[in-house]
Formats: sequence, C-alpha cells, structure tokens
Amino acid sequence: MTTDDTGFLRPAPSSPGADRLFADDRESFGYVMNLTRAWAHVPEIHDDLFGLVDRTIDAAGLTFRQRGVLVSAVASTMGDPHCALAWGTRLAGEAGDDVAASVLRGDDGGLEPGERALAGWARKLARDPNSTTAADVEALRAAGYDDRQISALTVFVALRIAFSTVNDALGARPDEQLARSAPHGVRTAVTYGRPVAGT
Repeated sequence: MTTDDTGFLRPAPSSPGADRLFADDRESFGYVMNLTRAWAHVPEIHDDLFGLVDRTIDAAGLTFRQRGVLVSAVASTMGDPHCALAWGTRLAGEAGDDVAASVLRGDDGGLEPGERALAGWARKLARDPNSTTAADVEALRAAGYDDRQISALTVFVALRIAFSTVNDALGARPDEQLARSAPHGVRTAVTYGRPVAGT
C-alpha cells in the first residue's frame, strides 16, 4: 500500500473514533478501506453523516435494491469508482450482473419502471440539480412515493453525493480487494475515476 493508494492526506492520528472505523472495516471487509483512512481524520463527522443517511432511508422507506439503484446511478454519473464498485456489486446481487453493469454504464433500461424514475432523479441531482422538473417528481409519485418520501430520498442522494465527493477529492483509490470481489460485469463497467490501488 502506497501513499498514492490511500490518498493525499497523511495517516490519521490514533483516536477512539478512528480505531473504531478501522475495526468496523476489518470486521465487515477484512481490511481497512482507503477511503476510511481519509474519514478517520474526522470520525465524528463520518458518524453524523451516516446517521443522517440511515434516517433518510427510514423516512423514504427505501429497500436495499432501491438504495443500490440510487447509489449506482449517482456513482456512475459522478465517475466515483468506490461507490460504483461497492454498490454495483450489491445491486448485482439483487438485480443481476448485467443490470448492475448497465446502470454503471449509464443505461437504466434494464430496471423496472419505478427504479428508472429513481435512477433518473439521482442522475439529475448528481449532474445538475437545477435540471429537475415537475414531471420528474410526478414520476416518483407514480412509483409510489409521497412527498415526504421524495424529500427524504432526495436528501439521501445528496448525502451520497457528498460522501463520493469527499472520497474522490482526497485522492483515495478504490481498494484492490473491492475490485477483485466485484462481479465481472461490474468490474469492467467501472472505467472512470481514480484507478484501482495497486494497478
């Protein structure tokens, strides 16, 4: 592992919060992710961010698959390889490798109609939030979301954009283990962003 792999920041000093983030990664993934090393400088902000993310998931009533659609659409639109690999893999587990790979390439045609509304909304927010229209909101209503849920899922997308922005701006490269564990279609679809660590 090199400094170029882990990002532009120096290693975070040891702290209870940083140590806990590292321990959580080791328990969940078997290694400490490069992006976690950046967030270890501000572990309390990481916790607050994901506390809000969890609240938006509850308020919007998002399923795991719907979260996969939203995050994969955001990541592919922003060119964020971390979340594209991680959530593309999760979406592949729910919808199949081909569907996930297509979403990561910007093609939402394989999704269900309600999911296409979610993906389209997420892409517009990631690209240009001023481009959204009343018709986009109506599509979300047609997919079964009320206005409170639409507000909540919009905040969810905005928080995921913030998370991706921090990871990418601080130079952390996607982990080799993350890429290696992704299905072939997902791995080959993610051609954007910083290269995988070790390559």
